[in-house]
Amino acid sequence: MRKTQTSGIGLALCKRLLAEDDELHLCLACRNMSKAEAVCAALLASHPTAEVTIVQVDVSNLQSVFRASKELKQRFQRLDCIYLNAGIMPNPQLNIKALFFGLFSRKVIHMFSTAEGLLTQGDKITADGLQEVFETNVFGHFILIRELEPLLCHSDNPSQLIWTSSRNARKSNFSLEDFQHSKGKEPYSSSKYATDLLSVALNRNFNQQGLYSNVACPGTALTNLTYGILPPFIWTLLMPAILLLRFFANAFTLTPYNGTEALVWLFHQKPESLNPLIKYLSATTGFGRNYIMTQKMDLDEDTAEKFYQKLLELEKHIRVTIQKTDNQARLSGSCL
Repeated sequence: MRKTQTSGIGLALCKRLLAEDDELHLCLACRNMSKAEAVCAALLASHPTAEVTIVQVDVSNLQSVFRASKELKQRFQRLDCIYLNAGIMPNPQLNIKALFFGLFSRKVIHMFSTAEGLLTQGDKITADGLQEVFETNVFGHFILIRELEPLLCHSDNPSQLIWTSSRNARKSNFSLEDFQHSKGKEPYSSSKYATDLLSVALNRNFNQQGLYSNVACPGTALTNLTYGILPPFIWTLLMPAILLLRFFANAFTLTPYNGTEALVWLFHQKPESLNPLIKYLSATTGFGRNYIMTQKMDLDEDTAEKFYQKLLELEKHIRVTIQKTDNQARLSGSCL
């Protein structure tokens, strides 16, 4: 069983996987059930022999994650692959000054490939008391994995986690002392670097149990995320320049289909043969040919392990808080 999402990169991924094997069992994980049902119907119409089911989950809400995990454990005995693709970049602001100076620097290609220094975002606190970007992009997925360990850990037949990371994952934007990035202005970059760290730590702790983790970057594809940075008509106006730039910067995959190249490639590999310290990048040439690039991640395993332990501590705190809340609710109910 494969678990993924229902729009943008996630939807393109579902289509590509079913085009290669229409007997897969896909489970679409999403917040909006009406949208999921429409996507499910469309996928089944084009691939009638496939199994496509739905589970409702909002990774920015831990109660939702716990409910979805319970439902999945009731439905399935094992999971072969989970695509951890949900992510947000709230209220992105383009740094015009950085853009202007970058245009006249030697790092202009690098700047456009990674958006380094170009984007800041707002953030807010969720109902769980966590930073929204951190909870949505990292911690909600972490709790989901922790809950689904019984379905994932089978040493006789390895399971795989495939994270959607980013070329924008910057070590300089992450701090162990502020891993939720509550004091910074680039929570998206911080969360993607945290994703890279978590993937490395998961391999260190779970490979012997048959669970492997890898990270991929879809490049710059035009999705709701990128349309949040600039509206569609601006991207249309910029397209001639972008197509020219693509001869020098292979990160401009542009379409969700192209962006899934690395995600699909990873699905076909033996997870135990992959390097856990490598990020796999979707790339597209100026002539539109898709291929895979590799990039050694700028991190060390000790920091990854320290971050993992901090997540375990936060998980313990969250579980204690939820248990206290549940106990208080039961006491209030009995008093009534």
